Amino acid sequence: MTAITAPAPTTTRPGTIRNRVLWTLQILLGLFFVIASGIPKFVAQADAVRVFDAIGFGDWFMYFTGLVEVAGGLGLLIGRLAGAAAAGLSITMVFAAATQAFVLDAPSYAVFPLVLAAMFAWLAWERRDGLVALRDRLSR
Repeated sequence: MTAITAPAPTTTRPGTIRNRVLWTLQILLGLFFVIASGIPKFVAQADAVRVFDAIGFGDWFMYFTGLVEVAGGLGLLIGRLAGAAAAGLSITMVFAAATQAFVLDAPSYAVFPLVLAAMFAWLAWERRDGLVALRDRLSR
């Protein structure tokens, strides 16, 4: 009598070309969020101060947002954290788009954060095996 066994579960890993595309995108977006987006908030660049004054939450929110963006950008550059960083940045970009559209009354500026949110959601989906591994490590 022959026993039928279920196939062993496999993790979904992107192919070589897809992996290179993902890493290229992660590096570019990571550097963008660290250098061009997060650091100007830490050094209180005039444009960042003006925008956060218009939001009305004060300087602490500008520094907090800069910290979130720098942490997310660095997380994109660390293989094990890339999925979690992409998921977090995707949520951050949705809130940024909502802030642009509803608080700052500039809905045309909400398009760029929404495009970034979609890219981060795709990155998080492609790096979901890292998210599952991180969840399993944290639940022990």
